[in-house]
Amino acid sequence: MSRSVLFDTETTGLDPGAGDRVIEVAALELVNDLPTGRQFHALVDPGRDIHEDAARVHGYSLADLRGKPRFEEVVHDLLGFLGDGRLIAHNAAFDFAFLDLEFSLLGLPRLDPARMLCTLELARARYPGLPNSLDALCRRFGIDLSARTTHNALLDCRLLADVYVELTGGRQRGLALGAAAQAGMPVFVYRAAAGPRVPRPILPSAAEFAAHAAFIARLPDPVWTAS
Repeated sequence: MSRSVLFDTETTGLDPGAGDRVIEVAALELVNDLPTGRQFHALVDPGRDIHEDAARVHGYSLADLRGKPRFEEVVHDLLGFLGDGRLIAHNAAFDFAFLDLEFSLLGLPRLDPARMLCTLELARARYPGLPNSLDALCRRFGIDLSARTTHNALLDCRLLADVYVELTGGRQRGLALGAAAQAGMPVFVYRAAAGPRVPRPILPSAAEFAAHAAFIARLPDPVWTAS
C-alpha cells in the first residue's frame, strides 16, 4: 500500500522571501493514488496584511482570519498528516517554498524536495504547449468547476485529486473500487462458492467444425490455412 498526500496553500502574497505567509493549508490522503476521504484543513492568522491581488484570488480578508490559530498551533497536526511519503501539489515549488518558510521560522526541518511531485509538471509533459492551470485541466477532463468561485485550498485539493487521478490513469488501475472501499462506501463483490476449481474444456461439436470450415472456405486466401 502506497500512501501519499496531496496539498495546497493560500497565502498573503506570492513571495515568501518578502515575508508573505500561509493563511490556509489543506491536504488530502491518497492510498495507491486514490483519495481515501481523510483530509486536513486549517485557516491561519498570518499576523500581517494580505495583498489586494492575493485577496482577489482567494477571497480572504484579515477579518476572515481574526481569531484563527497561528501556524505554530497547527504545525504538528499538519506534519502528522503529511507523514513521510510523497507530497503532491500543483506548481508544487510554490507551496513547498511557503511551507518551508513557516517551518524554518519555527526551527523545524524543511520538506525534503525528493518528496515533491508536481502535477503542473506532469500536465506539461502530457500536454505540451496547452494551458495546464488547474481550471484548464478540470475543463479538459470534464471535472465540475461550478463551486470554484475563488481559490479555496480545500476545494482546490479536491479538484486536484480528480485531476491527478486522470493524469495518472488511476481510475483505470483501481476501477474505482479501491477509492470506494477506502471512503467507507459499500462495495459488492461476487465470490464463487468455495471448493476446488475444475477445468471445463470447451470442445466444438462436429456440426460447429463443419460450419467453421464452410465459413473459412468463403474467405479469399485465409492466412491461417496457409501451409
